[in-house]
Amino acid sequence: MPIADNDVVTFHYTLKGDTDEVIDSSAGGEPLAYLHGHGNIVPGLERELTGKSVGDRLQVRVPAAQGYGEYDRALVQKVPRRALKGIANLRVGLRLQAGHQAVIVKHIAGDMITLDGNHPLAGQDLNFDVEITAVRPATEEELAHGHVHGDGGHHH
Repeated sequence: MPIADNDVVTFHYTLKGDTDEVIDSSAGGEPLAYLHGHGNIVPGLERELTGKSVGDRLQVRVPAAQGYGEYDRALVQKVPRRALKGIANLRVGLRLQAGHQAVIVKHIAGDMITLDGNHPLAGQDLNFDVEITAVRPATEEELAHGHVHGDGGHHH
């Protein structure tokens, strides 16, 4: 069954950066399941998986713009420490939720804190090794919710 919109696709993957370092992998664990055509994975990878079938193995290079986007300097801001009062153990690398936006503390200099709202992989080309392990039609409930339920997916 070739992958098409509204299918539940399950696949193993290894994600590498341009220097061939492994960023993430499902090896040794459960494969990832997602609802095809619903924006549940990066657009460039989803596009390349369209039409593939169970057992297919492929290597996909996803440019930054089709992955987590280009790095946007407008999403980096400096705020005074008092704006983050009440946050214990403020340190570089700490992930914070600012409304609907996740930010990472990038730099601390005296009273000024630099926050970065870019995804950690923004601006990077992504290199995927993928093996399709299952394809099935989504249930009505999965389509209504916009994500996979059950094994490898979301559990309510």
